[in-house]
Amino acid sequence: MTALLEVERLEAFYGASQILHGIDLKFARGEQVALIGRNGMGKTTLLRSLMGLLPGCRGTLRFHGRDIRNVAPETIARSGLALVPEGRGIFGSLSVIENLVMAARIGSDGRCAWTLPKIFELFPRLHARRNNGGHQLSGGEQQMLTIGRALMTNPDMIMIDEATEGLAPLVAQSIWQTLGVIRGEGIATIVVDKDFRSLSGVADRMVLLSKGSIVFDGPPAALAMQPELLERHLGV
Repeated sequence: MTALLEVERLEAFYGASQILHGIDLKFARGEQVALIGRNGMGKTTLLRSLMGLLPGCRGTLRFHGRDIRNVAPETIARSGLALVPEGRGIFGSLSVIENLVMAARIGSDGRCAWTLPKIFELFPRLHARRNNGGHQLSGGEQQMLTIGRALMTNPDMIMIDEATEGLAPLVAQSIWQTLGVIRGEGIATIVVDKDFRSLSGVADRMVLLSKGSIVFDGPPAALAMQPELLERHLGV
């Protein structure tokens, strides 16, 4: 079966500094992958490269079998790839409803599974705050809104950078539960987070980055059996 997303020999740069060094990855439809590693190891750079936000990449990027290397981010988004960025990037002057509706569109295959009522069913707190401005939301509510906004594009794959960073434990637990719902809908997911234990509970696969290279790619159970690797690259 053809992979949903294929990455071959990907190299990425910030100016003269090379950040990614020959990344090779494949992602299946509906697969949930945890992208882990210490700060500064290239996780966000990889997501930005896939989303077309970092021009000048080298290598091969294919989504749905089509070349997306150095393609405009809006074109990549319309093809079915969605990003929940670190820092969330919501529009503070717009209401919750406006933030969601502005992103709404039919999926690349004509699907319209994710609608405003469905987002509010997934996140009842957003329904209660639907007329509030983005700047009036708590950090957890903003993260729910950002995930909801991405889902409103009816994506085939969603990438979530720092899924629970800075969130209270109960709110973080809600986000992990949401990832289970997304997986159940058949949406492929790449999740970046520092909570190794929670990631191990939701991910089909772990990809560990160190200095812009992959040092492990396999099931969570296999990584858990390599404590020296965890200590060296994650400190856990």
